[in-house]
Amino acid sequence: MLSRKKSRVIYTSLLIFFIVVFWAVENFYTPGIDSNPEDIAYKTEVPLVLRPTSTTNDIIEHRHFVLSYNEDYEQAEWVAYILKKGHLTSQERKRPYFIEDPKVRTKSADWKNYKNSGYDRGHLCPAGDRRFSEFAYDETFYTSNITPMNNDFNAGVWNRLELQIRSWGKKYDSVFVVTGGILKKGLYSIGEEDVAIPDVFYKIVAKGPIDNMDVAAFLIPHEESHKPLRTFLVPVDRIEQLTGIDFFKEMPDSIENRLEAEINVRKWKF
Repeated sequence: MLSRKKSRVIYTSLLIFFIVVFWAVENFYTPGIDSNPEDIAYKTEVPLVLRPTSTTNDIIEHRHFVLSYNEDYEQAEWVAYILKKGHLTSQERKRPYFIEDPKVRTKSADWKNYKNSGYDRGHLCPAGDRRFSEFAYDETFYTSNITPMNNDFNAGVWNRLELQIRSWGKKYDSVFVVTGGILKKGLYSIGEEDVAIPDVFYKIVAKGPIDNMDVAAFLIPHEESHKPLRTFLVPVDRIEQLTGIDFFKEMPDSIENRLEAEINVRKWKF
């Protein structure tokens, strides 16, 4: 029989071992996204000509959206994606866990930063826009695709805008969307990793062929509002001034200048 002293040593060693393993899993393990091979093979390409510039040069390519991650604020400065009419479905999907983005070299913020913070884990590329595929839906639960949002805002005016964009996706067959929070110094933050809470959010929506596109850009304060969505329309130039991001840089100058300067409500069915 083992002596009491040896038993105590073995027990202590095993306890330390399991504590270390649990800590490693909790801090470094990122589960993969389970899905069908057919889902993984399909990709929704975001044309290079539509992609914004990145202030961080940290561009992350996923199969159904692209983002520019900003480590200083622990979230994406923009997420860009194509929403097609064929993407829109009422297919029910099981909500997965929020997980860190394995493609972000600096690690995206842990979901636990949001726990008991009083803020929603607000999607930038909405899960509701990616129900057409289990893999596409699950991708939206990477923490690189979320930002702190007040529930009233997230479920209110922000949700109304997401629904409007889905309506446009059906009506116009396909739209391009780029969205994010206005990130700047001095924002309040949550969690141990100081995830910034934007006080203003933006969405830019484009439709039509590249050489004859129409753009609608929205700048919305981070608070619930019952105002009509059109009251939040601004020139793209205004969002560029606030973010330092160039949204249509790859376009010919004549097209870029027109898209970024105008507000044309008549081109969009509200």
